[in-house]
Amino acid sequence: MNIGIAGVGLVGRVLALNLLQQGHTLTLFDSDTAYGEKAAGNTAAGMLAVFAELESAESSIFDHGKRSIVLWPDLLEQVEIPDAYEQKGSIITAHPQDYSELEHFIGTLKAKVKESSKIQLLDKSGITKLEPDLAQHSKAFFIPQEGQVDAQRFMKASSDYLLAHDYVTWNEESKVSEVSSGLICVDDEKKHFDWVFDARGLGAKEQLKSLRGVRGEVLWLDAPEINITRPTRMLHPRYKIYIVPRKNNRYVIGATEIESEDKTPMSVRSSLELLSAVYSVHSGFGEARIVKMLTNCRPALKDNLPNIEQKDKLTIINGLYRHGYLLAPAIVEQALNQGINK
Repeated sequence: MNIGIAGVGLVGRVLALNLLQQGHTLTLFDSDTAYGEKAAGNTAAGMLAVFAELESAESSIFDHGKRSIVLWPDLLEQVEIPDAYEQKGSIITAHPQDYSELEHFIGTLKAKVKESSKIQLLDKSGITKLEPDLAQHSKAFFIPQEGQVDAQRFMKASSDYLLAHDYVTWNEESKVSEVSSGLICVDDEKKHFDWVFDARGLGAKEQLKSLRGVRGEVLWLDAPEINITRPTRMLHPRYKIYIVPRKNNRYVIGATEIESEDKTPMSVRSSLELLSAVYSVHSGFGEARIVKMLTNCRPALKDNLPNIEQKDKLTIINGLYRHGYLLAPAIVEQALNQGINK
C-alpha cells in the first residue's frame, strides 16, 4: 500500500519501521527536521520502567509495557543498533528518612500485579554487590525485569535508516494542516494515500481538543568518576528522581512533570532540585559536568492513557504521555492489528 504518516516523532518512527517490514511504501510528513531536533523522543531517558510506573498508572500501561519490552530488540536490530537495548533491571532507593515512602511505593506495586513478587529487597551488601557506587545506601529494591532503550541513539539510527530506505519519502519541516481518511493536507495541498496515520502528538491539538502538553525537564551529566550501570530511582516526598546511565559515564537525570506546555529553558528551581537530589545519591556527581539541560512537552489526554482511533483509511495514535518508549511498540502493534492489518 501507499501510506502517509503525519508526525515522525517516536510513534511515527516505530510505525514506519513496522510498515516497512510489511513491504509498504511510505511518505512521511513532519514540521521538524528528519533528525527530530524538537521531538520529545530525543529528550526522553528511554526507561522501560514497566513496574515502577504502576504506582500511578493503569494496569493497561503494565500490559503494554511488558509487550514493548519484547518488541524493542527487533526494532533496534532493524536499525542496526541492538546494543541500544539493555534489560539489567533497575534500582529504587531512598534516604533513611524516606523509607516509609519507599515501602509504600513497593507495596503499591505488589498490590497491583502478581509479577511484582519478583521485586527483591536489598540490604547494604546486596546493593554493593549489584551497584558498588550506590554502597552508601542501606536499603533498596531491585526490579530485575526493567530496562532501557538509548533514546537518542534510536532517534538518530531510525532517521538514518528511514532516510536511506528506497520505500520512504521524507518531507521535512512540512506543516500538516489536516489529516483525514486517506488524506494529508500540507500547505493547502492535498496528498492522497491508501491509508493515513496521524501520529503528530501535540501537533494534532487543533483536531484533538482534549489533548494537552505535559512538560518534562532533564539534565545530561558527564561523571567519569561514577559507574552506575542500571537505571536508578531515588524516592522523595516531592519528586522521584531517576538516573539513567549511558555510554562513557554519561547520565540522563530527570524527575519533573509539570502541567504546562511551556518549552522554554529549565527553571532555576527545577535545576536546583535535580542537581541537589542527584548529588545526594552520590557525592561524586558534584564534580560532574552539565552537558545539556533539555525541556520538552509530552502529549497527554484527560486520563493520561494512550488512544487509538480507527476510521476508514485512517488511524490516529496519540496521548502516550510520559510513557513513550515504554508503550510505543505495543501501541503501534495494537493499532496495526485493529486497522490496516485487520
